[in-house]
Amino acid sequence: MKEEKDARAAGTYETIDRLFEEGTAGKEELKELIEGRNEAAAEYLFEKARIRQQEHFGKRIYLRGLIEFTNYCKNDCYYCGIRRGNRAAQRYRLTEDEILDCCRVGYDLGFRTFVLQGGEDPFFTTERLRRIVSSIKERWPDCALTLSVGERPYEDYLALRQAGADRYLLRHETADREHYRKLHPPEMSWEHRISCLRDLKQIGYQVGAGMMLQSPYQTTDHIVTDLEFLKELQPDMIGIGPFIPHKDTPFRDRTAGTAELTLFLIGILRLMLPQALIPATTALGTIDPRGREKGILAGANVIMPNLSPSGVRGKYLLYDGKICTGDEAAECHACLERRMKAIGYEIVVSRGDSPRAQAHRAPRSES
Repeated sequence: MKEEKDARAAGTYETIDRLFEEGTAGKEELKELIEGRNEAAAEYLFEKARIRQQEHFGKRIYLRGLIEFTNYCKNDCYYCGIRRGNRAAQRYRLTEDEILDCCRVGYDLGFRTFVLQGGEDPFFTTERLRRIVSSIKERWPDCALTLSVGERPYEDYLALRQAGADRYLLRHETADREHYRKLHPPEMSWEHRISCLRDLKQIGYQVGAGMMLQSPYQTTDHIVTDLEFLKELQPDMIGIGPFIPHKDTPFRDRTAGTAELTLFLIGILRLMLPQALIPATTALGTIDPRGREKGILAGANVIMPNLSPSGVRGKYLLYDGKICTGDEAAECHACLERRMKAIGYEIVVSRGDSPRAQAHRAPRSES
């Protein structure tokens, strides 16, 4: 029994070393690593992840100013609190002037990336979004602009890129077709989601993908498939976080994911994709009061405070218990700086492009 346990432990460390040296490992190795993880293995993984993190980014932490500009959504995803079928949601839309005010406040606080995130709201047509994107880039040309507005036709993505959008976040949620069907209504398809990600890469966006961990029906095999998909896609950004149920969804009674597994996966992803920008997400900060600090120490290098007006922060509820005041508020910039400094990191005023994006970023006039 002891020999078997020692062999498993040795295999765990060998897999972490292989990830560190080669950036990849076999399917079964990854599965055994995840299922056999323990505190000692996690600490070893995080040490290796911090080496790769600091090789490419030093101890710099990048801020993304999150502007949640609409919580209307035409989709009915089973896990999401702003799903179309949730009649208890308090709906809102920010005006163009309100969005620009958020950017103005953020710029003065030192933000050089703005993230416009919303549900798939038909009110915000491509033309409306083009106008907003152009206005932001004209006023703050030294800033990067990220969009996270869901699945759209190729032509819409192209138009928004031409208007000045630099990045696009579209979490694939799961890389397994059958698992995707269990999380989404029949009118949504895994194939279309993946097609959108490939369109975004082809157009020239810095692309962000990612998944929910421990979502309903998820297995370790699904997680390994996600890791292999991300390795193949080579996104510039990877957003992962624990599933957290919302009381007004079909998954209201499901068990939430854990910070522990999320942190372990951040470490693995840092070794597999060392140049990626990986946020310590709001969901991680929600499920663990020190989730952001732990995320950074596991290999993450981005924090996304909320720049949305205080009156709507409590309405953009994808899951229950979301942090939306206090340290989550962008006005608590000094608090975030102190928290990062306490673990040996510093928040920098920068667009925070990934090394690969820096090498390929076209001049503004060509984008």
